[in-house]
Formats: sequence, C-alpha cells, structure tokens
Amino acid sequence: MNGKLRVVGIGLALSVMGGLLLLVVRPSLDPAQVRPLPLITGAWLAFLVAAWLLRKVPKRTAVVLILLGGIGLQAVAVSVPRAYSNDLYRYMWDGRVQAAGIDPYQYVPTATQLTGLRNDFLFYPGAQYCVSPGYVSSHPAAELTAGCTRINRPTVPTIYPPVAEAFFLAVYYLHPADDSSLPIQAAMAAVAVLVTVLLLTGLGRLGRDVRMAALWAWCPTVILEAGNSAHVDVLAVAITAAAILALATARTTRRTVAGGILLGLAIATKLTPVLTVPALLRRRWLTVALAAGGAFVAVYIPHVLLVGSKVIGFLPGYLHQENYTSGTRYGIIGLFIIGPLASVVAVLVMTAIALAVLQFGDPDRPWTGALYMTAGALAVTTPNYQWYALLLVMLVALDGRPEWLAFAAGGYYAAYPALGARYYIPERLHDAVAYGVPLLVVGAGWLIRHRLARRAPVMAEPVMAEPVMAEPLAAEPVATEPVATEPVPSEAVPAEAGATAAEPVGQEVPV
Repeated sequence: MNGKLRVVGIGLALSVMGGLLLLVVRPSLDPAQVRPLPLITGAWLAFLVAAWLLRKVPKRTAVVLILLGGIGLQAVAVSVPRAYSNDLYRYMWDGRVQAAGIDPYQYVPTATQLTGLRNDFLFYPGAQYCVSPGYVSSHPAAELTAGCTRINRPTVPTIYPPVAEAFFLAVYYLHPADDSSLPIQAAMAAVAVLVTVLLLTGLGRLGRDVRMAALWAWCPTVILEAGNSAHVDVLAVAITAAAILALATARTTRRTVAGGILLGLAIATKLTPVLTVPALLRRRWLTVALAAGGAFVAVYIPHVLLVGSKVIGFLPGYLHQENYTSGTRYGIIGLFIIGPLASVVAVLVMTAIALAVLQFGDPDRPWTGALYMTAGALAVTTPNYQWYALLLVMLVALDGRPEWLAFAAGGYYAAYPALGARYYIPERLHDAVAYGVPLLVVGAGWLIRHRLARRAPVMAEPVMAEPVMAEPLAAEPVATEPVATEPVPSEAVPAEAGATAAEPVGQEVPV
C-alpha cells in the first residue's frame, strides 16, 4: 500500500472512530440506541487500524496526522456536554470556591457557609444529588443546607490534591462560566494535546519513533476522558510525562532536580503517578526523592496551615466506599481470597513488582518499569473507573508495545459490562474479565515477540549457504593452501546476522 492510500485509510479510520465516539457521548443521535460498550469497541478497532496504517507513513507526514487527528477527535468530544462522569462539576465548584477566597478543603459543597456561592447551573431543583431537610436535621453538626446539585457526593469534602485545585482555580479565572462545562472540557482537551506534543518532542530527542505518539493522541480513552469527561488525571499525566522525559535524559544535577520537582507536582495532582516512583529512582535516587518530596510538601503547606488535617479530604472515605478497606473490591484476587487477607495479598503483589523494578529496571528506559507498576496496579485493584488507565496509555506510547493498551480497553468493560439483554456473565466476574483478559493479551504479546526474536538468527542462516556449498570447489588438488572461501568465522556470521535481523522485531512502532 502506497503512502497516499495509507493516509486516506487513516483519515477514514479516524472518521469512523470519531463518529462512533460521538454516538457514545450523544446517544440521542443513535436511532438504534446501541449500548455504549459495542460502540466503544468499534472505536477501539478503528483506532488500532489507524495506528497500524501509520507505521510506514513518512515521519513528517505522520507528525501532522497525529496532531490533526488528536485535535479533531478532542473537538468531537468537547462539542458535547459530559456524557457519563460528572466529576467535572466538582472541579467547577472547587474553582468557584477558591475564587471567593475560601480553601477548597474547608467546607463540603452543601455547607451552609457556601450557600451564597450557589448558582443555577450547579444547584437547582431536580438535580441528580439531593440533600433532604430530613438529612440536614439528622446531622446538625455538619451545618448543611438542603438542596439538589449536579455535584456528586455533595456532603463530603473534595478528594483532589493541591495542584489539581490550583488548576481548577486557573480555569475559573480564565473563563468563569456559570452555565456551561465547556471551559473545563476545553482545558482538559488542550492538556491532552499538550501531552501529544510532549511525546512527539521527547520521542524525537530520545531517537525513538515519533509515530508511537499516536497511541496516546488517538486512543479512545484519551478522547472520551479528556475532551468529554475532563478528568484531572490528564493533567497529572502531562506533568508525569514531563518528569519522565526530564529524568530519562538527565545528565546534570539541575535537570535531575527539575525532573524530581515535576514528579512531586504530578503526585500532588492525582496520586496515581506515585506508581512511576520505583522506576524513576533508578538513577540519582536521593536527589529525585528529595526534590519530589520537597515539591509535594511545599504545595500542601499553605492548606495545612489553613485547615489542618482536612487536607486529606475524602480519600479515606473513598477507599471505604469502594470496598478496598474491607478487601472485597479486588476482582482477580477476589476469585481466590476475600476479606482483609485479600488486601494483604494485593499489597504484597505490588511490593514485589516495585522491588523488581527497583532491582532490574533500566534507568535509561524508566517508562518500562513505570508501565509494569501501573498495569500491575490496575490488575490488582480492578477499578470500575476507566480514566484510571490514562497514565498507562501515556507510558505505552513511550514504551511502544501496544498490547498493553488492553488494560485501558478493559476498563470500559468494567464500567459498562452490558453488551445486551442476551449476552452477559455473572456480575462477580465482571472485573476479573475486564482486567484478566488484558493479562492474557500481554502474555500473548510477550510470547509472540519472544518467538520472533528467537527466529531471527534462524532466518539469517541462508547467508552462510554460499560459502558452505562452495567448499567442495575450493578443495581441488591444485590448491596447496587453504582457499579463502570462508573469510568470516562460522561463529561470527550468525551473531552478526542475528543482530541485524532482530532490529525490525525490536522496533517499537504503533500496531
């Protein structure tokens, strides 16, 4: 297939993907009322086709396609108000509260002290989450005011760390909209595009294939969870990507400190980037740890001085609601063990992965160890929230093995397991299937790559055939000295040929 046909094919695949995702976020356009999971599955298939076709497109053309495709798909997602997750309403509220000079950790959204900040967009009769007068009277110490709101969990404090809160405030100052979620959606879509630019630049400087950035820019998870649901995880991923790229190429103390500071800020945006720490401590670990820890503490100090222990927010309550504290939340581990012992096993598994990364991780390729940690955390905790895989998607783009994206795709099955009235599996198996199948996919990918690598020296053997067959001709009696028909030692040819043949197998480009 020539280059022009590939470009046309990529355009068609991305158009199909954009159309399917539009039906996901705007179900009213779908006359057949197809469930979300089949539509998302179709979008993933179109994405994989586009990424596969991109492999042999010239790099300059590929960069343009990656950027234009990513921007276009984000525009589709932004064009529709959020479809499923409503976390962005908390973002809007936290920004509004901070703009009024109030610490976001001080009061819950329905606190009496904040009634003057309510607007008709976030608070109105008939909204999804209501605090009844009966609830208010039964919790007098909470100082609540009855009413309905779009904000989920309106009677608990915010869960988001300080850097995320600062971002919410910045978006509010840039566009203090009182009647639309478009500003926060557009901001997250812009951050997702920024991550694409970081990947293109970083991969180029590392001497790696820039086409791998498409694994982030076009991924359905990124499109749905950035431009439409506007999850703050995208911001955490952007800062983490900058930290990884800085530390992977750090040869000076100043650059190492800068990378460590970025790592601390990423963790202070969303806690998931802490999974990259073992991989990033492989070089100058003390400098990285001190810089990251210092940045993390620095952004928390102002809030601690104002509200004390309230900065912890809803994190303990979240872990309790999600049944992690009871040990009944682990989809795969729960097939064998349930209860507190399951939590012990989960901790032991993650500790083992972290120690392996610390011991054997490549300091020049920290994204690989970070990928193992992140995928391991998804397989152990089996969350029902598909946006938790955003960090993994970015790491896959750096690492170049697309089979690991199965974890991101599996997250959608955990969130929307219903294929139809006739096709279902027992509910207790949903999470195990959602994250167990990706483990099998990754295992199959490893096996295929391993076999291809072993076959590479065998494929090079015909290079030796001509000297071997010429040996009888060179052995005639007229020759009194050894004939130089075997100028290369027999041991050297397989090694050299094997190394040459192995390069395409190890080349990490999108599939």
